[in-house]
Amino acid sequence: MRLSELHKAGRAPEVPLSITLADAAGPAQLQLLSLLRVLPGQRYVGAGVWRGRPVLAKLLVGSKASRNFERELAGVRLLAEQGLTTPLLLADGLQAGEGGWLLFEFLEQAESLAEAWSAVQDLPLLADEQQAVLADALSAIGQMHLKGLWQEDLHLDNLLRQNGRLYLIDGAGICAEQPGKPLSRNKVLENLGVFFAQLPQNLEPFIEELLVHYLLSNGEHALPLEALLKQVEKVRAWRLNDFLNKVGRECTLFSVQRGAFALRAIRREEEAAMLPVLARVDDLLEQSHLYKTGGAASVGKVDVAGRTLVVKRYNIKGFAHWLKRFWRPSRAWHSWREGNRLAFLGIATPKPLALLETRFLWLRCKAYLVTEYLPGPDIIERFAPYIEHGDAPESELQALDVLFADLIRERISHGDLKGHNVFWDDGRWALIDLDSMCQHRSLSSFAPAYARDRARFMRNWPVGSALYQVIDGRLPKL
Repeated sequence: MRLSELHKAGRAPEVPLSITLADAAGPAQLQLLSLLRVLPGQRYVGAGVWRGRPVLAKLLVGSKASRNFERELAGVRLLAEQGLTTPLLLADGLQAGEGGWLLFEFLEQAESLAEAWSAVQDLPLLADEQQAVLADALSAIGQMHLKGLWQEDLHLDNLLRQNGRLYLIDGAGICAEQPGKPLSRNKVLENLGVFFAQLPQNLEPFIEELLVHYLLSNGEHALPLEALLKQVEKVRAWRLNDFLNKVGRECTLFSVQRGAFALRAIRREEEAAMLPVLARVDDLLEQSHLYKTGGAASVGKVDVAGRTLVVKRYNIKGFAHWLKRFWRPSRAWHSWREGNRLAFLGIATPKPLALLETRFLWLRCKAYLVTEYLPGPDIIERFAPYIEHGDAPESELQALDVLFADLIRERISHGDLKGHNVFWDDGRWALIDLDSMCQHRSLSSFAPAYARDRARFMRNWPVGSALYQVIDGRLPKL
């Protein structure tokens, strides 16, 4: 295969494949054995063999190939020139009409710090194992900043660890202020804001403690915590908006198709499993265990290929109802977007898997949402034995504290916080039925919505019961 042919190879070209590349020693075959990252029509990153040696290959094609190649090569050279640890560049080249390539030494049995974090993220907050991962990351970032460099796309996937040694990768994101001189304080705060904004928000109280690991590598500046936290908040808001834009368009995370007769959105890793579900979604729903049928929505538990899912169909009750619905986003779309919002923010909810909005010449009709199934129980069933004495398990009451604290922090109102919409799941309370959920821009609009949510939640139990008094005493009031 010629390098230029990758431009039309799509998201998943068949591997292994052979590509002819040339260096100073002449042309040779790159045997690309697997793909690790793909940006269709632009960038293909994978493991392969070049002149008998294992390599990590970055192949750049399409109209932006020249610019992307030059940026990647400049970043790699900056890292190497400043003595920072990065995989050795073995060969590179750019050919007009074909594309560019960079071949790096392949780090056998290396893991990204994102993988290392994933293995410890469920431990108690800032456990030693978690602190070790973040200490490695912050130490490497400090060393980079000390040399006047920063990584625009700073995240744990761009830090590799092999045999206790940390490698900086992804030269395309490497920028320099004054190479060899410490980065200015403003740039340090901006870049650290990018890093901390990607960590779970419940780690925020520990940022000052974690900064010690950075300062051991780069103590050039005093870093005011308040300024850093403002930067973290700014980046978090940007990342959330960027993510929500992606839930409705074709990208690495989501497979989305829009047309005059349908809108279909699927989480990318679920595409193969969800396409057959959406193809016969009505039949599956009719054969399912129905929780709710008729009216504005039908909800059922379905079993597909040994997996239990929940399908919710948003019905059109008649012509008058259709006139109210066809011109605005469906409730399925709203639930899809809000479910992904909660998941991004780390608030428990069934994982949204797929959305299908049927249309007629762009006018919306029935719509469907497919999510993971939560076996329950809901909070009414879970707390039923404790109504009289109020002796609910402290761990479950604390989990309720966390849920409401998260909703207040993010200024999110649910809109229908009855007990049947709050499920116990793996040590957390999860929210379902997100049709009316809203993230408010201001406290003035959030406060009354939160008051309504709280009042509706408290109506799940008799006012004079001991359980009511316990929960009422714990939940914040705004």
